[in-house]
Amino acid sequence: MKKWTFIPLLALIFTACQSEKTEEGQEKTFFPVLSYLNSQVAHVDTSLYCIVKITTVGDKSDTVYLKREEFRKAAADFLSIPDITKKHIKRDYQETEMYDESMESVILSYMPTDEDAEIRRQEVIIQPRQAETDQVKSIFIDRVVENGDAVIRKNMLWQIDRRFQVVTITQNNDGTEKIEKLQVIWNDHPSAE
Repeated sequence: MKKWTFIPLLALIFTACQSEKTEEGQEKTFFPVLSYLNSQVAHVDTSLYCIVKITTVGDKSDTVYLKREEFRKAAADFLSIPDITKKHIKRDYQETEMYDESMESVILSYMPTDEDAEIRRQEVIIQPRQAETDQVKSIFIDRVVENGDAVIRKNMLWQIDRRFQVVTITQNNDGTEKIEKLQVIWNDHPSAE
């Protein structure tokens, strides 16, 4: 009886050692933010959600209903980000992982090694679940683009299956600044912000 118990134990130890060796040799996989956002847009494209778009410039806001066909265009800032999972871009980013007890979530942060990178920060907040699949809650992206006579910073937040927001700060060389805020809500109610 002891011989038969010992053989499966040896097999288990051998496979555990083998999997560690292959894991060490593999490159770490970044969360596929761009792909995930594309799937979110595809979902809304085929849904029957009532989509609301709120544009704020200065202290003036404009609220309109958005046609499903216009949703992809409204989400263009998210869909045009560089894909940092691509090998030639990935090498310029570092991933850190931390658990936030107050939010009961894992935060995956991607920061560039070059301070002039277009994507300055990308964070994915995931809520782990024991009995179900982990749930992505939100994605944050800080993007900076230099456009000749201006620097454009976009602070972007995508709340999964609910809404997204883009705050665009344009700083001109003459020192003037313009702030625009775009909110698109499809599975949530607008809040008084």
